[in-house]
Amino acid sequence: MPTIFRLFGFIFKFYSNEHEPIHIHVEKAGSNAKYSIAPVKLVFNNGFKPAELKLIESIIEENQEVIAEHWNKYFNETK
Repeated sequence: MPTIFRLFGFIFKFYSNEHEPIHIHVEKAGSNAKYSIAPVKLVFNNGFKPAELKLIESIIEENQEVIAEHWNKYFNETK
């Protein structure tokens, strides 16, 4: 499971058997969430507080291109 980056204790990653549309999983201290990135939208949340979700969403918005580049590079190389 490729980790894209870690920021403020959050781990942003995707799984090696993922499917489109491009999305990102976020984990921290037993909590996890999944966001689509275009547009940035919460798919599910398990344990994050509203303030954490707002921070996560802003991080994803700032890094949409980075996430998409990592996704495309990883899945195009593994085909």
